[in-house]
Amino acid sequence: MIHGNGWSNYCIWEHSTTVRELYARRCRREEEEMTCHAQAAELLAPYVKPGDTVLDVGCGSGAFYHSLKRRGLPVEYYGIDAAPSLIAIGRQYLPAYGLAPERLRVMRIEDMDGAVDHVVCLNVLSNIDNYHRPLERMLLCARKMVILRESFGDTTSYAYVHDKYLDNGLPLKVYVNTYCRAEVIRFIESYGFSVRQETDWRTNGQSEMVIDYPHYWCFLVAVRQ
Repeated sequence: MIHGNGWSNYCIWEHSTTVRELYARRCRREEEEMTCHAQAAELLAPYVKPGDTVLDVGCGSGAFYHSLKRRGLPVEYYGIDAAPSLIAIGRQYLPAYGLAPERLRVMRIEDMDGAVDHVVCLNVLSNIDNYHRPLERMLLCARKMVILRESFGDTTSYAYVHDKYLDNGLPLKVYVNTYCRAEVIRFIESYGFSVRQETDWRTNGQSEMVIDYPHYWCFLVAVRQ
């Protein structure tokens, strides 16, 4: 028999107790602020005006909300993620800090539509099959700017690898891609944005091993012209 639940069955983020526990601690502010959250909030700050909307794409459980609130940025935060278990964590804990649960929605990037002022997407596109369609959705939705943190390099490489850190040793795979920085910048510019590169605070231009594979983190800040 064929069933319609293949996406959730094969989604690595739905099969990691360690990740769920970590995200819950972040939502309860029991963990140190992620460096990438701090940097993204600092990059966003000069561009926001009171009442602006910020969409966190691939938000996990929405802990980036704390980084915005910590800096007093006068924005309305929304988050989407394709993993229902992660969204459920944010809906459980973040209302205690002022975020209405309906601000977090279960949604794949390809399904989103509409308009917001700012889009932030951190550590997401490098772990899905390709960046073109989801990044296009973000660029079309963003009225003012898009902030990305992904694995970027001089050339593009794709790898579909086992994640050895899942519950019960499940034999599931995930993409670990590095995208050609110049190619991505040209793609973004073709949608009417100017783009600048920012060195990642955490790694300072060096590679970082994540699930035993190298990632080359870098920020791209795209401002609509």
